[in-house]
Amino acid sequence: MKRRDILLGSGAVAIGAGTLGALTKTTSPKPESSSNKSALASPSLSKNRRQLRLATSWPKDFPGLGIMPVNLAKAVYDMTDGRLDIKVYAAGELVGALECFGATSTGAADMYHAAEYYWQGKSKGFNFFTAVPMGMTATEIMGWIDHGGGQELWDDLSGQFNIQAFQAGNSGHQTGGWFKKEIQSIEDFKGLKIRMPGLGGDIIRELGGAAVNLPGGEIYQALQSGAIDATEWVGPWNDLAFGFYREAPYYYAPGFHEPGASLSLGINKDVWNSFTPSDQAIIRYACRSVNDISLGEYNFRNAVALETLKSEHGIEPRILPDNVLATIGAASEDVLSGLAQADRKTANIYQSFVKNLKLQRAWTELGDGAFIRARTLAQGTK
Repeated sequence: MKRRDILLGSGAVAIGAGTLGALTKTTSPKPESSSNKSALASPSLSKNRRQLRLATSWPKDFPGLGIMPVNLAKAVYDMTDGRLDIKVYAAGELVGALECFGATSTGAADMYHAAEYYWQGKSKGFNFFTAVPMGMTATEIMGWIDHGGGQELWDDLSGQFNIQAFQAGNSGHQTGGWFKKEIQSIEDFKGLKIRMPGLGGDIIRELGGAAVNLPGGEIYQALQSGAIDATEWVGPWNDLAFGFYREAPYYYAPGFHEPGASLSLGINKDVWNSFTPSDQAIIRYACRSVNDISLGEYNFRNAVALETLKSEHGIEPRILPDNVLATIGAASEDVLSGLAQADRKTANIYQSFVKNLKLQRAWTELGDGAFIRARTLAQGTK
């Protein structure tokens, strides 16, 4: 098989449109044998071709999340005529799902694709570059990072860990999660064991629940065994793929914890600095392309999957009660404001985020919000 083909297995669901339409034919590579793992400390070079290893936090062949890094690798390969050959490894193939940040930082991997809030143990500031409760939508966080000073703050934060990071995917609005029991009041969160990472998990703890951070591949078994009572994951498309409806039939919205989850490509800083300016530009634009394409695809695929959940599995999504959302909102403010008292970098990120959220919220509500209300009035809810 030619190196131009990045393999992704028979169960792959490919994404891509427009200029990256050809990426829909990609598949992901098989991991190298354990005998080769001693060579992971640096990318290999062969006749002007540079091989790089990309570790991910996603299950192999997983729709959307697992395909984004494959499409990114294919775009970089094509735009460099094969000079930069990125091999993509699913969670557990190179390192564990939550270990790819450390591996990239030290050089055991060259780059990772993941969600930055997985690294909040390193700094709470990383949460802001994925999503924070009652925070920015997908387009708002893109606006902040690209135009409101967010990228510079991200560079400063990740740079201390020897990493250069960029937006490289977005799942858009998420849902509130799958629950084994109905949520009728805030009291129902007391003692609730739920998979919810990031600051959303901190809010669950504020409400008296127990939040845990599990890799995607471990969630269903935890639900099935009773280790957790509920879980959030992404939205209908990815949730349907895991079959959560079989164990937790109550599906709630909105995803207060992740209004627009941004995914990232993190690159070892030494590796990044070794690229030519033109190759750096290629990687930036590959990230941007995957970011834009993924948001549109998630919007479409979630709609299709939602219809399947309703028509084939009898799931009728519910909206969390207003009193529950109000209490969650108050808890969100408490948790976020506490970050202003954290370390200097996190405090600076928090202040920039809040300023940009206030600025963009006014337009989002006048633009998107007013239009959606008008469309609902004109066309109804059916």
